[in-house]
Amino acid sequence: MKAILLNGPSSAGKSSISKELCGLICCGDRSNTRIISIDDYVVASPQEPIWEDDVFGIMPQMCADVKDAVQQGQNVIIDHVITSERIFDSLMLALSEFDTVIRVLVKCSLSILRERERRRRDRYIGSAEDSLKYLYPQDGYDVFIDSGNSSPAEAARIIAAIF
Repeated sequence: MKAILLNGPSSAGKSSISKELCGLICCGDRSNTRIISIDDYVVASPQEPIWEDDVFGIMPQMCADVKDAVQQGQNVIIDHVITSERIFDSLMLALSEFDTVIRVLVKCSLSILRERERRRRDRYIGSAEDSLKYLYPQDGYDVFIDSGNSSPAEAARIIAAIF
């Protein structure tokens, strides 16, 4: 079983890439691949920021779901905004049971992040910039995607090619 970790700031396009990627690697059988997204565990609000402690608090359930995917023989695509070593370490421990983990950094320019965040209207303004500033780790990825210069479909094809 394989795992793909998409890490990047809020509004970088990870969720859109995840959906495209799942379609490419599922080969029509969506039961063999699961998308696990931070958005399924924390509630984003335009009135309130999401803090690192909030994200760390959801990690036990998210990691349990990753391990459940292993037990069910599923590949997994993780869509996350990792902003600290402790969040990264807990996720990497859960991913250690996979045969292969492909680490993908999804980023774009700050101006694009700000515009996407503004258009979304479902995030606290400044979340994209803060998550870019505190993104962890900064290096060590297998693939880098500049989502400002490629569509989600193009990005998914690049990732799927090494899957």
